[in-house]
Parts: sequence; structure tokens; C-alpha cells
Amino acid sequence: MPGTAAAIETCFLPPCALGKFEPPLFHPNVYPSGTVCLSILEEDKDWRPAITIKQILLGIQELLNEPNIQDPAQAEAYTIYCQNRVEYEKRV
Repeated sequence: MPGTAAAIETCFLPPCALGKFEPPLFHPNVYPSGTVCLSILEEDKDWRPAITIKQILLGIQELLNEPNIQDPAQAEAYTIYCQNRVEYEKRV
């Protein structure tokens, strides 16, 4: 559908499907719905149409390895991550 409003919108909106886990993960930066809390996936934060799929996947990989405790999306995972890292590692 080149040239249509849908095609143009698709080029400029964040790729939602790349930022969601099914089933949802136990992680401080993954909402209970499975959506990843990552600023480059949020249109009103750091999303830019020039961001590549590779950059998004690397961002998700980094977030999974090193949670961003400044922007928690899941209270239980955040609390356990901050208070008991051994228990957190068992759960993930």
C-alpha cells in the first residue's frame, strides 16, 4: 500500500509488536500486559522513524540484562529486583 495513509503511518510510528512479550515476562521493565517499557518504543519519548530494528532489539536485549530501575513497569518485579537480587534471579 505505498503512498497510502496507512503505509505512511506505519513508517513513522513505533513498531509495537517488537516491544511485547507473549506470555508476559517477570521483569521490572515489562508491564503485566507484556509490553516493554523502553523509551525508544514510545512515541512521546525517544521514538524516531530513523531508529532501526537492530537498535530496538539491542535496546530490548540491554534492558533485559540490565533493568532500568528509574522507569519500572511491574511493581513486584521491581521490588524483588531492588531488595533481593538472588530471589529475582531465581524468578527470571
